[in-house]
Amino acid sequence: MTQLMKDLKKIMITALAALVGGALFSLLHIPVPWLLGPMLVMVICKNVMKWNLTWPSELRDSGMIIVGYTIGLSMTSAALKEMAEQLPSMLLLTILLMLWCSGIAFLVSKVSKIDFQSALLGSIPGGLTQVIMLAEETKGINLAVVTITQVLRLMIIVISMPLLVMLPIFSNVSGDQVSTATVDSVAMFPNIVFFALVCIVFAIGGNKIHFPTAYLLGPIIGTALLQLTGVAGPHLPAAVVDLAQLMIGSHVGLLLQTDQIVKKGWTFTLAIGSGILLMVGSILLSILLTVLHDVSHATALLSLAPGGMDQMGIIAHEINADLSMVSGYQLFRTFFIFFAIPPLLKVLFKAMERKNHQVSKDTK
Repeated sequence: MTQLMKDLKKIMITALAALVGGALFSLLHIPVPWLLGPMLVMVICKNVMKWNLTWPSELRDSGMIIVGYTIGLSMTSAALKEMAEQLPSMLLLTILLMLWCSGIAFLVSKVSKIDFQSALLGSIPGGLTQVIMLAEETKGINLAVVTITQVLRLMIIVISMPLLVMLPIFSNVSGDQVSTATVDSVAMFPNIVFFALVCIVFAIGGNKIHFPTAYLLGPIIGTALLQLTGVAGPHLPAAVVDLAQLMIGSHVGLLLQTDQIVKKGWTFTLAIGSGILLMVGSILLSILLTVLHDVSHATALLSLAPGGMDQMGIIAHEINADLSMVSGYQLFRTFFIFFAIPPLLKVLFKAMERKNHQVSKDTK
């Protein structure tokens, strides 16, 4: 059997397992079944049953393009104007969330042998890829700790958010002023062809210029721009959105590899504990957001949830929350972490290194 056939066989087995997980969660009426089902099945099959699974990045990227298009549909001119008016709130709440993360990292570093720098990078609620890349470029960082903490944080958020937003305090989304970009009567063809081409071009182009999460942000920007020209984008069938969730959920589930972890119990405890504390901070800040603006608790929570914009966008779409606002806050934090955090961390880490060096000299 050629290598290509072997790879295709592994992909088909992975896809079948993901389908079983999604179908099972759907039958059990678990929220966001086609995201959570494949994700948890991947974790079990990979780490418990020791199956040799694989999921090409192209499939994950395709799912993100679909989700990016769905989010982009909510970016009407009215929604963009509302986002611009909320920029001060976005900056304030993002900075408060970063300070909360710093406090969690300080606490973790004090109760464990993990250095503050590694704990801080593990706590930052940014894109998983960007944070790991930053950790690789930073001297003295425990990359394994950062990776495991980030992956577990992401899983905790993705699993707990659908359950949280179903609670009575979060389930009411009637307070949202949701701006829909299109109406259900928009014909699928030929408009979807134009939007598909634009989304693919913007995704690939964004990736070429190293845009953060290009396969998600590119389609969002492309769809929004095309809509501003007056072209209406049709809503996708539910089955297509479910397929996108499966593509993303399978990728996230395969990220966690427990056999690479040293001192599993202690590492998992710290990672789960920091993830829960991060959730608590997000809930508190979401309450502040509902005070600052007239939005539902569900929209506020998803806007400030320290998860990926693709996952939070999927959940917001499923519960009819204000998708444009959720995307706006998540997008702002993504850019803030991508452009502002790396230089700030480098300055902080250099200052800490100089301080430790001075203390070492003084003790000699």
